[in-house]
Amino acid sequence: MKRAIIIGASSGIGNEVAKILIAEGWSVGVAARREERLLELKQINPSMVETARIDVTDENAPQLLLELTRRLGGINLFFYASGIGKQNKSVDVSIEADTAKTNVLGFTRMIDTMFNYMAENLGGDIAVISSIAGTKGLGHAPSYSASKAYQNTYIQALEQLSNMRHLHIRFTDIRPGFVDTPLLSGEHSYPMMMDSAFVARKIVNAIKKHKHVEIIDWRYKLLVFLWRLIPNVIWRKMF
Repeated sequence: MKRAIIIGASSGIGNEVAKILIAEGWSVGVAARREERLLELKQINPSMVETARIDVTDENAPQLLLELTRRLGGINLFFYASGIGKQNKSVDVSIEADTAKTNVLGFTRMIDTMFNYMAENLGGDIAVISSIAGTKGLGHAPSYSASKAYQNTYIQALEQLSNMRHLHIRFTDIRPGFVDTPLLSGEHSYPMMMDSAFVARKIVNAIKKHKHVEIIDWRYKLLVFLWRLIPNVIWRKMF
């Protein structure tokens, strides 16, 4: 039996990945802050979908995750799609703090909980949506880009730890660019916007192939390659 839990499944990429896995016959546990949005996923296949309200910033989130895992009967795949981010050139402290609370603290407690669970239960796959924003510090979104760099490094470190301990836990770090989701709705316009269903198909394919890092779409792969070539002394004065 293939079993997956998706954190951040109420909308956007997490929602689209959930639909793909349900259609492929997976038993799926879906979680988000807005549980009512998850009921639409449960209606697709009520006997194969479990729902839970989980806010990753709450201290009881790890316990709720483990309870959802128990209800599902175990897990093969943990897909983490929760996160926030805003452009913040004025450096509003509340925006920066909220971003760090969700993308660093919330991310860490949930990934660690599932890492430890899999360490005791014959391993599995952990896939995370981070971002190409972690490649360099972005002045338009300081906390967001820094938190994504944290996620990139954290996943790499846990993968090394898994290998050191022979735990058979595999990691896939998904790094998309701009995706047409509620996270990017608002006053700003974004170039090279990708459809969330297209991105979800790419993600599922990358997970099945056990890719370590997957940058979605060739245009963003080229962009990241060019970003990395720019010396920091020049990067600091750009944009």
